[in-house]
Amino acid sequence: MINKIKALPLQKIPLHVAIIMDGNRRWAKEKKLPVFYGHKKGVDTVKKIVEASKKAGIKYLTLYAFSTENWKRSKKEIKLLFSLLKKCILDYKDELKKNDISLKISGNLDEFPLDLARSIKDSVLYLSDCKSMVLNLALNYGGRKEIVDAVNKAIKDGIRIITEEEIEKRLYTYPLPFPDLIIRTSGEMRLSNFLIWQSAYSELYIIEKLWPDFNEDDFYKAIIDYSKRERRMGR
Repeated sequence: MINKIKALPLQKIPLHVAIIMDGNRRWAKEKKLPVFYGHKKGVDTVKKIVEASKKAGIKYLTLYAFSTENWKRSKKEIKLLFSLLKKCILDYKDELKKNDISLKISGNLDEFPLDLARSIKDSVLYLSDCKSMVLNLALNYGGRKEIVDAVNKAIKDGIRIITEEEIEKRLYTYPLPFPDLIIRTSGEMRLSNFLIWQSAYSELYIIEKLWPDFNEDDFYKAIIDYSKRERRMGR
């Protein structure tokens, strides 16, 4: 499958892919396992897809890892998620370094536990000189809040007439280009408050598989499907 990707013209490969990683809890429930095992298996999928992205020539990969709505989950699950996130960040940063992949965070870390936020920020700094690809994690991210925060930043900066350009350069994702392709696992047909502004002309690809079962070939199939589409961008 990767050979088919490498045979595509460069302009047919998305520069930026974003993924709504949905289905960890359902995967665990189907297998009669605790929710934690679904999230843990989901982390394994993340590593596979980051590697697949690098092989395919993707320059920016954004993963919806923790939304502002996820705070509604039980305190126990949130604590487990944070523990898993911290371990993943610490264990995975050397591999990212080896593969020349930098780390960016889109969202507000101020509400995270101090030790977790510190580990994340230290890893971002540790990987800041990597150039071949950007792994962008949407953490404590909400698309509507992002737009509101951008407008408020513009007002605070003394901008009297707020234009699209003024908002765009204050988004959490700036200066990343907008996603060419957004993939959602689990078959749900919605964006769930993800990249609301940035997704205006993104191509969407929905797959029924739950995130822990999503694999490299599924990812490459999404890219091949994208390569066959005609993006008119309103023209």
